[in-house]
Amino acid sequence: MTEADRWYDDAAGPVVRPYAMTRGRTTHAAEDRLDLIALVITADRYAETDDVAATDHSLTPEHLDILELCRQEPISVAELAAGLDLPVGVLRVLIGDLLDAGHVHVTRPVPPAELPDAGLLREVIDGLRAL
Repeated sequence: MTEADRWYDDAAGPVVRPYAMTRGRTTHAAEDRLDLIALVITADRYAETDDVAATDHSLTPEHLDILELCRQEPISVAELAAGLDLPVGVLRVLIGDLLDAGHVHVTRPVPPAELPDAGLLREVIDGLRAL
């Protein structure tokens, strides 16, 4: 078996190591904002991925795949990792690159503890109706 045979699988194609996708980086400055439930959306929901690729030549195919998946609606980091079959650590670095370039926005869903109580909302509605 030659060196090339070890890094190539007929069914999967050439194998790319995760550190090659991130250029050796393991963290990103925005990593604290990128937990598993953080939602990622493209900066312009209607921008075509091909347009971004034509204007920003620093983007890798993995970056473009992320943009394509989160173009229509916000998608969580966990869903992106599963959909692209990438480790979460690698995905966080790639999303961080897209954040730096202004291609995506990251938001956090409202925690259930911060949502108003349904009973309180009913009382407010009843009070307004009583006016």
